[in-house]
Amino acid sequence: MFGDLAGMMGKLKETRKKVEETKVRLNTVLVDEQSSDGLLKVTLTANRTIKAVTIDDSLLEDKEQLEDYLILILNKAIEKASNINETELAAVAKDGMPSIPGMDMFK
Repeated sequence: MFGDLAGMMGKLKETRKKVEETKVRLNTVLVDEQSSDGLLKVTLTANRTIKAVTIDDSLLEDKEQLEDYLILILNKAIEKASNINETELAAVAKDGMPSIPGMDMFK
């Protein structure tokens, strides 16, 4: 029994390391989102760090429209980045989980 426990602990440590490596890799995965008219573009990492915002000059004339665009496009980009982040981390965690009968947490 203790041999199995030691093996499980080792596998959990290995999984934790893979999760951390995945988090670092997700800093290099870029998510682009733009308004339907192309006047506002944002780029985020899959870890939800904003890398770039491009605003067409015409939006600078209408503060309210710019604010609306920013909210809409940033939320869309954050949602995309979050989905990528969660999917990648869940896959690593599921792959590294020890097989414990009755503990099918990732179905």
